[in-house]
Amino acid sequence: MVEFIYPQANLIAGVDEVGRGPLVGAVVAAAVILDPNNPIEGLTDSKKLSEKRRIALAEEIKQKALSWSLGRAEPEEIDQLNILYATMLAMERAVMGLHIQPDFILVDGNRIPKLAIPAQAVVKGDSLVAEISAASIIAKVARDQEMVELDKIYPEYGFAKHKGYPTKLHFEKLAEFGVTPYHRKSFAPVAKLLNQ
Repeated sequence: MVEFIYPQANLIAGVDEVGRGPLVGAVVAAAVILDPNNPIEGLTDSKKLSEKRRIALAEEIKQKALSWSLGRAEPEEIDQLNILYATMLAMERAVMGLHIQPDFILVDGNRIPKLAIPAQAVVKGDSLVAEISAASIIAKVARDQEMVELDKIYPEYGFAKHKGYPTKLHFEKLAEFGVTPYHRKSFAPVAKLLNQ
């Protein structure tokens, strides 16, 4: 992990999002302020962890972090704003949900949402900054869980398997069963089906 040192910054929040690419469901962001006196072993980019390890770490983060919060933008907001702006909105909501205000925010990627707190974007931050890794993990576990729940409502689509991403299986099910109310209607494969 890279140590980022900021003058006067005692409380650093890491922010990351999950779910920009899927055709269905919300984009989910998380903000996390870790407790330096209560370290968590094994934090890294959520995509590099097994599902079992992610779930265990998400629980540990929730117990040990000074503050954590989830923010989201729904499919309707994604369709209205576009995925980039919806992602920024989800991140803003995650930061606003923290019950402790951070002094500084580190955001995964190369863009910063509109925030009232000084912030810096960190490319590949989910692999480099513990706070961003923690945010990526709890956002991923939360969104995956939502896909498992959606799978119970629409078992024929296989959401628990592909998590809403544009896989061969998802395309086959979309063609067979059509678009659900949870699909992002502005995304090209969904829009194409709706226009047929």
